[in-house]
Formats: sequence, C-alpha cells, structure tokens
Amino acid sequence: MRMAIPSVLILAVALGSPAASQQRVDATLAGHSRLPAATFSAPPPDAPRENFLSGRFLDPLSRVDEPYSVPQRTGLPTPFLGQPVQGISGFAQERPATGGIWAVIDNGFGSKRNSPDALLSFVHLVPEFGLGTIRVANRIWLRDPDQLVPFRIVQEGTQARYLTGGDFDPESIQVIGDQVWIGDEFGPFLLSATLDGRITGIYSTIYEGRMLRSPDHPSVAPGTAPGPATWQVANSAGFEGLGLAPDGQLWAVLEQPLRTSHGATEDDVLLLQFDPVQRAWTGEVRRLALTEGATSIGDISFVDARHALVIERDNHQGDAARACAEVTPPADAGSCFPEPAQVKRVTMIDLGQRDASGRIARLDQIDLLGLSDPQGIGPGRIGDRFLFPFQTIESVVMDGPDHILVANDNNLPFSSGRSPDQADDTEMIRLHVPELLAR
Repeated sequence: MRMAIPSVLILAVALGSPAASQQRVDATLAGHSRLPAATFSAPPPDAPRENFLSGRFLDPLSRVDEPYSVPQRTGLPTPFLGQPVQGISGFAQERPATGGIWAVIDNGFGSKRNSPDALLSFVHLVPEFGLGTIRVANRIWLRDPDQLVPFRIVQEGTQARYLTGGDFDPESIQVIGDQVWIGDEFGPFLLSATLDGRITGIYSTIYEGRMLRSPDHPSVAPGTAPGPATWQVANSAGFEGLGLAPDGQLWAVLEQPLRTSHGATEDDVLLLQFDPVQRAWTGEVRRLALTEGATSIGDISFVDARHALVIERDNHQGDAARACAEVTPPADAGSCFPEPAQVKRVTMIDLGQRDASGRIARLDQIDLLGLSDPQGIGPGRIGDRFLFPFQTIESVVMDGPDHILVANDNNLPFSSGRSPDQADDTEMIRLHVPELLAR
C-alpha cells in the first residue's frame, strides 16, 4: 500500500544533474490504436471564414492561400482544408462520463508566428483497441467572449473570440468537475475554461514572488535577453505537464530549466503547485533529476497521493537500427533517421522520498523503445519488441490497476518518427505494466 503525503508537497524537475541508471522493468503492449495524420475537422460555424484553411503561414515570409499547394518532406502538402486533429499533448486523469479520455491539442504548428490560423481546442477521444482506431467523439473549441485574456488576441475583433495558436500553446490538461485546466507554454500561463470551451480565467506563473515569463510572453519585447526582470523560461519550455493530485491540487511542470541573466541554464525544472479552489499558486516547489540522456519532461500523471508517472525523453525520433550512415545526410534521404531516438521512458517517482540534495526519489521505469509485443499488435516491431520512437511523447495516464495509456504528439506535418519520409499518425498504446505500478 502506498502512503499518503501532505497536501502541501510540490515537485520540480532537475535537468542539470541527470539521474544515474536505474531499474527498468518490463512493459508489454496490450493495445495499439491510431488516428491518421490526415484527420481534419471543420471549424465552428461562427468562426471567421479564414479558419477553414490552416497552415497558411508556415513560411513567415510567404502567405499561401491555395490548399495543398506547398509540398512537405513528410508527404502532406499544406495549407490544409479544415483544422487538423493533431498535436495530442496531454491526457486528463478524470475521464468523460461516457468513456474515453479528455486530451488537449497544442498550438498548431509550433510557434506564435506560424499558427494564427490554428484554432485551439481539447478533444474527447475514444481508443478502440479492438479495431486499432481512435474515434474523435467531440472537439471543443476554446474561446474568450468575456474578454478575460489580458492581452490582444488574434481574433480580438470578433464576437466569439476563438483562441488560436498565435495566442497560447496548450500542452497539458486536467478536468475538475465542470472546469477544464490547461497548461500553456507561451506565458507560461494556466488557463481555466468550462467544459464547452468558454475561458473562465488566465493565471500568470508566480515563483519566489516574481512572475515567470518566456520570450513569447506578451510583455517581453522581441530579442530581449534573459534575466530576472525579462524572461526566465526558454522558448517552448513552459507547462508541458499538469498533474492532478488526489487532494485536488494541480502540479504544473515546466518542460526545461530556467535561464539565468547570463544566458546559462539552471539545474532544475520546476513543478509548481496551484490551488484550483483558491485559484492561486501555493508557493510549494520540489525537484526531480532526469534520467541520463533525457532533455525534457513530456507529462506527469498521479497514481496515488504519493506516486506519479512522468515521461522523460530526448528530442530525437526514429529507430536507431535505421540511423543514417552520415551525420549530415542529403536533404532527400528518406530511408534513414539522421538523429534516431535514444531516450523515451516512463518513470515512477515517489513524492514521499527525497535525497540529500532535496530531489524526489526515482523508482522503476519502462523503456518505450523496447516494449514486449509477443502478440504482434504494433507496427515497427523488431522481432517481438515494439518501438515508440517519436520525437514528442507527451501523454500518459493510468488505465486500470495494471495498465497505462501513452500517446505521441505528431507535430503535423513535421514529425516522422515511424517512417523517415511520412508524417506521423497519432498513436495511442495500452501497456501492461504491473511491475511499474506495484509499490
């Protein structure tokens, strides 16, 4: 039985001093489902007509209005008709009453500059492992008709004020009753909304009495150097994970460590506790050392009051057995991976233990690049082993006492971790991991 811990406990994650090698336990593929990369939905009927086309600004110096006119290395030309259902970046621990899972979709195409025509949303997904498919039961669009966002948004002059990837980058989600909580990377901010997508609050990040900002924060001028009074969170390194503890507290994880005024990187990535009832940061912080070779946290999901699962990963993609012979292959090399994936792990951490340096204890972990697949369920197997070699693996949650669900963010149309010249699908896997979950 796992022991409870005080509700005031909070995490942070350390990058500068990687953790030593630790015990890996087996994980068996129990289910595999996919949502094809070319999956699109119509925008809401009251959205501006321009939102029926997305991805027009991937090249910042070349606006493109002709659908599917720009070839992409991964085989899906842009811009797209409709809004792509892609970029799954976090699972909520609370499930929809009708089954399935709540998931958040990220900002669109990776930056503020190239995503002003990508509408922000979260989705109700239903994995159908027997069929190998993922059904999109509902898509909920985020909007700010009450003008609670404190800065100018892309659709400022419209009545519905739908939020876009030019405003926020949603990367994590939790659902508490009738409120949805979303972690953003651009501010970084926490957002709250109703289950039908209406924004109810925007919360700046407070750490040690000061506001944390990234270069994408609306108050930071372009080109500003890092510093205590400017920005401290690296670009695209905001709230990648958002966990819901059994006591109802939220734990928001920064993807990367803070930057100092000299441009150096601090050792620790912070996980900050937020009280959703008081709608305020509690000021509690802890640290966790990353596994050797990992560069970021992909997600956090609580197992009980004391233990949580975290995704740890590098920034590479593809099967190492298909690595390119040259460090810099030709641009048209479609049969090999220039920088194959090396570190893709799910680790159990113990919030009730800390080492001499104050870091949270690390327990067992599984290797997503070496999953057992004796039944031959998944694609991309090597013998009876299955690989999940995607650049960004950003969703994990328990699925019963012995299983977890894991999914990739496919970064449409850019990522190609399954095949070097083909856009990744969204893949969701169900893993049998009794050793990982047994404490």
